[in-house]
Amino acid sequence: MFHALTIAAAVAALALAAWCGHAAYRDQPTKDWHFIGMAVVSVLALAQLVVGIVQLARGERPDQGTTVYVAYLIGAAAAIPAAGFMSLAERTRWGSVTVAAGAVVLAVLQVRLYDIWGGGHG
Repeated sequence: MFHALTIAAAVAALALAAWCGHAAYRDQPTKDWHFIGMAVVSVLALAQLVVGIVQLARGERPDQGTTVYVAYLIGAAAAIPAAGFMSLAERTRWGSVTVAAGAVVLAVLQVRLYDIWGGGHG
């Protein structure tokens, strides 16, 4: 697995969570700038999905099973778009809270993907 991409996606997701959390604290809904941030984080997650599938196609295998790994890759790619669509339906501060929560979920999924692939093992 491409660890730099995993770290970049996790850090970007946490930055998005902090940004949207600050907007919620200020009683603001998600705005256009937030959606640009969501797009950047989503592109990182989609790139990770593509890299993960290519590695599987080349014969590399995760330590904890291919099915679990692919499910987490798909979940990671879908987390921010799902939160973004839900924030469109809720145009209050709770839309910002939804995106912040989705971004935290994505960061946790990144850690889990690292573990599933076998990160940290000799």
